[in-house]
Amino acid sequence: MSIDTAKGILGDATIAELEAGLRGTVVRPGDADYDRARAVWNGSHDKHPALIVRCAGTADVIRAVEFARSQDLLVAVRGGSHSIAGFSTCDDGIVIDLSAMKGAVVDPVRRRVVAQTGMTWGDLDHETQAFGLAVTGGLVSTTGISGFTLGGGVGWLLRRHGLASDNLTAAEVVTADGRVVRADAREHPELFWALRGGGGNFGVVTSLEYQLHPVGPQILGGLIVYPLEQARQVVTGWRDLIGGMPDELTTLVNLTTAPPLPFLPEEVHGTRVAVVLGMYAGDPAAGEAAVAPLRALGTPVADLMGPMPYTGMQAMIDPLWAAGAQNYFTSAFIEPSDAALDAVLRRHLTTPTPNSELHLHQLGGAFARMPADATAFSQRDAGVLCNVIARSPDATDFDSHIAWARSTREEIARHGRGAMYVNFTGDAAEDKVRASYPDAVHRRLVAVKDTYDPANVFRLNQNIRPSKAS
Repeated sequence: MSIDTAKGILGDATIAELEAGLRGTVVRPGDADYDRARAVWNGSHDKHPALIVRCAGTADVIRAVEFARSQDLLVAVRGGSHSIAGFSTCDDGIVIDLSAMKGAVVDPVRRRVVAQTGMTWGDLDHETQAFGLAVTGGLVSTTGISGFTLGGGVGWLLRRHGLASDNLTAAEVVTADGRVVRADAREHPELFWALRGGGGNFGVVTSLEYQLHPVGPQILGGLIVYPLEQARQVVTGWRDLIGGMPDELTTLVNLTTAPPLPFLPEEVHGTRVAVVLGMYAGDPAAGEAAVAPLRALGTPVADLMGPMPYTGMQAMIDPLWAAGAQNYFTSAFIEPSDAALDAVLRRHLTTPTPNSELHLHQLGGAFARMPADATAFSQRDAGVLCNVIARSPDATDFDSHIAWARSTREEIARHGRGAMYVNFTGDAAEDKVRASYPDAVHRRLVAVKDTYDPANVFRLNQNIRPSKAS
């Protein structure tokens, strides 16, 4: 977008009036830091918003929402800005940027934390681990806490303590009409229910309150790498083990290409491998017995499973997930039958780039014990979550990589119910969103949307359309 185009949409006086009412700042096309401010982690999305409002607090968010409504602007909300599906940016609209809002207050007695939603999981873990506490966070520490939580939140504490959203006890929300509400089990309980798994549909969440749990500072975790020729026995052996694993242990299998890292033998660099990752959220000494069967799934080419800081586990794969690459994620909840695993293994042999992967996440434990109607995240009886990731350092032929991911997902989804994980739905595809919620859950979500956002102001998300939206 040119500077003249932005002025044509809004006008200098209008922007100045907005800016005068903020403690934060406004970034517009032509400003020196505009290109940096508009960039998101996922390089697939190169958008040019008319304005970026860098909010310093809740009052700025209220002002930005009111301004967007008054100017009839498309609204994007940015927290950690991973933006897998591109929802935290837009062309010609307004980006409400929360990334400077990084305050957190930990109550170690009640084991609670109130965190502003510009925080990443690395930020939040830093604060809570000072007290030996944690809540289920992302597998990459640069992930923002807000989008992750609102879509569910699958992480290393899933089997011990459930999803991030299962541990949400309250949220502060700026609604489409500029009100600030606290949603919890007593105040705005339907909104609170919807926030836990319904995505960013219902307002701008400015703070989240979580229940914390004793975790770390040392845990047992890491990864074990097996060669391609052992992939089938590793995957089926892992499937046979997961039903008997203790809740303290959460694992996943990553079918990927071995990067040229020093802990891997040179002969496996650039070859397809099966990597078993896991974390035991308890006494590391007790965890040794729990992870021993993972070491016996085949003959490893590398074994990096051992005691480490919890924050080290949270950031372990960060170097492989730097900002700027092209990314497309999709997913399916499946039952890990032989046929399903065969399909996954076949698709592993066709990955279009060395950075493209298939993840098999173990579910169960505390995740499965949450009543299905307690939150909007309702796929509680699923056995495994399969995430399909197309990733490339540049945009060359990336459309074909996306096609690979979509076709892979379609083949694998035949072994489940068609539901996706909301956070790993690569497109704003209404049919996929609809298939991810049972009928009763979807009707309830629509009712909440009708109450808090009947005009669908917040539609850059896996959208729950209000009943009167065109």
